[in-house]
Amino acid sequence: MSSAPLDDTDRAIIELLQADGRMPFSKVAAEVGLSEGAIRQRVQRLTDAGVMQIVAVTDPLSLGMRRVAMIGARVSGDAESTAAALVLLDEVEYLVATTGRYDLMFEVVADDDTHLMQLLSRLRSRDDILEAEAFVCLKLFKQTFSWGAR
Repeated sequence: MSSAPLDDTDRAIIELLQADGRMPFSKVAAEVGLSEGAIRQRVQRLTDAGVMQIVAVTDPLSLGMRRVAMIGARVSGDAESTAAALVLLDEVEYLVATTGRYDLMFEVVADDDTHLMQLLSRLRSRDDILEAEAFVCLKLFKQTFSWGAR
């Protein structure tokens, strides 16, 4: 990910696309006062640098028999090494390093309760994970990705 600072135009582009990821570049250009080509280049630069992604977001609970859980893990040793291994798991959708009780918190999506139990067993059998506590998600009340670019 790039550590280059964002300028006000980058921030405006990100906020517009967070509000509507399908907004045509011509409309984004009109909003920020640049050409469509300049917007296309900036969006490409921001996505190439890993600053943003443009994706369709779903509610996995609404897609049928799925089990969504947040997992808190305490690790032994380097949390970044454990995180590097966890990001390779297909079930892991979101992973962050945290302060407090858990070193890592991550969201997983499993096919069903059996799949979630198997995943937890795999996690708990790892030498680098001291504890893994699952918080099963029963209902999604809010999901936004409009964090802005501040």
